[in-house]
Amino acid sequence: MTGRITSLLDPSRITLRLQATRRTGALNEIARPLDGHPEVANYAGFYDELLARDRLDTTSLGNGIALPHARTEHVRRIVMAVGRSDEGIVFDDKGELVRLFFVLGTPKTKPGEYLEVVSTLCKLLRDPADRAAFLAAATPAEFIAAIAATEARLGL
Repeated sequence: MTGRITSLLDPSRITLRLQATRRTGALNEIARPLDGHPEVANYAGFYDELLARDRLDTTSLGNGIALPHARTEHVRRIVMAVGRSDEGIVFDDKGELVRLFFVLGTPKTKPGEYLEVVSTLCKLLRDPADRAAFLAAATPAEFIAAIAATEARLGL
């Protein structure tokens, strides 16, 4: 991990118009593009662990953002998929609406890399203006460009 979120992003794994209206459906829709990713050794195993982790405790960060993740032996390197819902999806018992999801798969053997990615995401998502830019991006390429611009401005 270079510290840059853009290094983990691929337009084919960014879904900007989620069709799902429920939490599990959204996770499936966001994570599905990781099936076949060269660094995902066993997608079914990864997805099962993602759902199991998500049932343990909310992965909502607040401000309409969630970070569903699994630390698993089913991925060789950190992988990420992004999903966005214009209406928002109820994601926890408090009824918070989540609009932006960053699904992460990280190797069990590299907890430091996982913490680095989470820390970087939190920095990128801190400013309301940046969050608004990520929510307004019309295409996956624009979304990645907005993330890159924020990384550059923050010196990440």
